[in-house]
Amino acid sequence: MAKDMMPAFELFQPDSVAGAVELLSDAGDDGWALAGGNDSLDWFKDRIKRPRVVVDLSGLDDLRGVREMADGGVEIGALTTLTAVENDPLIRERYGLLATAAGRVASPQIRNTGTIGGNVSQDARCWYYRYGVNCYRAGGNSCYANTPEGQNREHCLWGADRCVAVSPSDTAPAMVVLDARMVVHNDSGEREIPAEEFFIGPDIDITRMTALEPGDVLTAIRIPAEWSGATFYFEKVADRNTWDFPLVNIAAAMKIQGGSISAIRIASGAVQCVPRRLTAVEQVVTGQPKNEATAKLAGQSAIRGATPLNFNHFKIPLLQNLVTRAIRDA
Repeated sequence: MAKDMMPAFELFQPDSVAGAVELLSDAGDDGWALAGGNDSLDWFKDRIKRPRVVVDLSGLDDLRGVREMADGGVEIGALTTLTAVENDPLIRERYGLLATAAGRVASPQIRNTGTIGGNVSQDARCWYYRYGVNCYRAGGNSCYANTPEGQNREHCLWGADRCVAVSPSDTAPAMVVLDARMVVHNDSGEREIPAEEFFIGPDIDITRMTALEPGDVLTAIRIPAEWSGATFYFEKVADRNTWDFPLVNIAAAMKIQGGSISAIRIASGAVQCVPRRLTAVEQVVTGQPKNEATAKLAGQSAIRGATPLNFNHFKIPLLQNLVTRAIRDA
């Protein structure tokens, strides 16, 4: 359970991406990449996370900042703080959805140090897992949240496979909607992973929530120009407006022509282990007028197949209302 002290580890502070990749590759499963540290240091104290090697990426200035790409899209360095993403003129002008989502993360103090790469790479927030209970995700043979007595108010409506924890990131649904590409380096070189494939569920690997493997370093996020300047909507519902993780959030990007929705991507967070792409909603509203009737139909479509747990039934009407508002009010 909760502890007061971190276990000992070796700390390295490389001055190049190549150096960081080499260190993490050599460390393998015993390595840990440290960015802003807001989540990492809590893990070291509160749970049996015992990396032998911690690689501090904060000295890699090349991984900071927002740059325009040749195709009109943008590249965001993984160490760019959430505050910098929220306030960047290029992001605000072209991808206001991401600026809004970044501005809803946690508190101003955390956004000033927390990074965009760290936010999309978070591990599960389930308290059973986080505080050292030997659940499925931690290598055990039970899910303590998915029991008649389990506390599962914040857990999933879809995608349960032994684990019922959800993706806790506010920026992750925005990345899926914007069709972002995650740039990952390891000792084999560079590869790009589409956002929808970057986030993985327990049916693929219950020990992690992203496609990042030991030795991988997330260096940048590339957002194509396709959805630049679209009509956006982001809303987050949490117990408290400051600091709290989402109970449900919604991100949408749509193109409007002649009062009708000609194209749309919409995704929700905190209802599944991965940001849930609402493809049924996209199919229903494409080509339809952007009005109240279409919005209500979208809300009804969003909750198809939802399977609530004992204490999270409220998420179904909450998601339905958020989707309705996203279509109506974007």
